[in-house]
Amino acid sequence: MLILVAYDVATGNKAGTRRLRRIAQACEDYCQRVQNSVFECRVNKQQWIILKDRLLKETKLDEDSLRFYFMDNDILIEHHGCKEPINLEEPLIF
Repeated sequence: MLILVAYDVATGNKAGTRRLRRIAQACEDYCQRVQNSVFECRVNKQQWIILKDRLLKETKLDEDSLRFYFMDNDILIEHHGCKEPINLEEPLIF
């Protein structure tokens, strides 16, 4: 599986800074960093289950944002946390 992981962690306090480090470390254990908060992961199904579980346990969903882009066939986007994603299928002008 080829998955792109992107995250945004609120780091206004020490707990947020710790979450940021732990999320980055979980990604580094399975993926290649391509930007500060973006990782490319080539994992099998079992590795993905473990990684996703680690990431969701570390993320504070009311403050942080975590997105998974599944790149194998059709692109599928999975979002967890705050900052609801924009629907690119709808007009972007309000």
